[in-house]
Amino acid sequence: MLDALRTTSWAYPMLEVVHIVGIALLLGNLVALEMRVFGRAAIVPVYALARLSLTIALSGFAIAAASGSLMFATQPSELLANRAFLVKMVLLVVAGCNAVWFHARGSLGKLDSMARVQMLSSTAIWLAVVFCGRWIAY
Repeated sequence: MLDALRTTSWAYPMLEVVHIVGIALLLGNLVALEMRVFGRAAIVPVYALARLSLTIALSGFAIAAASGSLMFATQPSELLANRAFLVKMVLLVVAGCNAVWFHARGSLGKLDSMARVQMLSSTAIWLAVVFCGRWIAY
C-alpha cells in the first residue's frame, strides 16, 4: 500500500481527497451542533442533533485519522521535522481534551456560556488544525 502511495501518480492525491472529506464531515457537523448550542434551530432537540452530528463527526474524524496516518507513513521523517505538523498534532490533542471536557461537564444539557466558549474553542482549534495541515505542504 505504501509503495503504491509513493509510486502511483494518482494514489496520494486520492488519499488527500479522502482526508479532506473526513475533515469536512467532522468540521461541518461540529459547526451545525455549535449553531444549535448558540440557539439556532431551537425547534430541533439538542440531544437528537448531537446524536446525529457527533456520529457523523466521529466518522469524519476516523476517516481523517486513517487517511492521515497513511499519509504520515509515506514520509514520517520529513513530517516529524515539520513544525506545522507538530503543531497540528498538539492541536489534535487539545481538540480531544476540549471534547472530553465538553461532554464531561454535561455542556449539552446546560447550553450555557461555558458551552458556547467550548464550542467556539472547538471550531477555532479545528480550523487551526486545517490551517496547519495546509501549511505542512509549504
